[in-house]
Amino acid sequence: MAAFLKKRLAHRNLFGAKFFLLLVSAFVLALISSRTVMSASANPDLELSYEEHNEQKLDLYLPSNHKNSPIIFMVHGGAWRFGDKGARAVVENKVNRWVSKGFIFISANYRLVPDADPLNQVFDIAMALKFVQERARGWGGDPEKIILMGHSAGAHLVSVLATSGSISKQYRLQPWLGTVSIDTAAFDIVAIMEKEHFRFYDKAFGNDKEYWKSVSPYHLLEKTDQRLLVICSTSRKDNPCVSAERFIEKSQQFGMRAKILKIDMSHKDANQQLGKDSVYTEQVEQFMKTLDSSVADRLTKP
Repeated sequence: MAAFLKKRLAHRNLFGAKFFLLLVSAFVLALISSRTVMSASANPDLELSYEEHNEQKLDLYLPSNHKNSPIIFMVHGGAWRFGDKGARAVVENKVNRWVSKGFIFISANYRLVPDADPLNQVFDIAMALKFVQERARGWGGDPEKIILMGHSAGAHLVSVLATSGSISKQYRLQPWLGTVSIDTAAFDIVAIMEKEHFRFYDKAFGNDKEYWKSVSPYHLLEKTDQRLLVICSTSRKDNPCVSAERFIEKSQQFGMRAKILKIDMSHKDANQQLGKDSVYTEQVEQFMKTLDSSVADRLTKP
């Protein structure tokens, strides 16, 4: 697997027809919502390109007083094929809550299947993170105080980045404070692909077992002091908390400081409701407070 991943870096079945149709419907609704015009309160201050492809762009939301501001770096989901950095569910509640507390909020796009497979999508996020680390001070941000966050497929991508030291080394990434993974079932792609699974996994991951390992946080784990919060929905029929618990158990053997947060919410609400004044948001912020004292200070602001 290590040799396969090194090569990639160098070159840069179902639960039932009815449930599948429901899932497809959910993705169509998510795609429609991603095109929804956002409210004025969530319009980005800047849109920047971190590479040449049209999808390799970032939106920046800046607080009124941005000096040494911590940064939340958000990665959208969409089955590795859909989604957008400006979707209301991705940004609105998060921007309204955290930018008002003095955080810079960044939402990233990346190339999608079929233009880029998930491993190349991880490389895109690595390039975007490097871009932010190199330029954050020019926006009033602190490049040493970045929190990665992702939902669904985006949660898978940031989880791969958090567990793969070789990718971080390849892109010369500086350590970031921690990672928040919001409701992905894709910690072990090998386990998913070797049993009944949704068809969109085939479109994203193909049929190469070595490739599956190269994009599986479970198989990429190595000695690390990374801090990770894994959020999983207990109301999903595919039960992502099972794979999350298995990943957490193994991660602790490698020194990763990982925690699990189980929530009784839909997959969509796990993303959209984060940032609202709620117990759920407070639970996520409790993890964020443990990452850095200045983050904790800002989160305690009314």
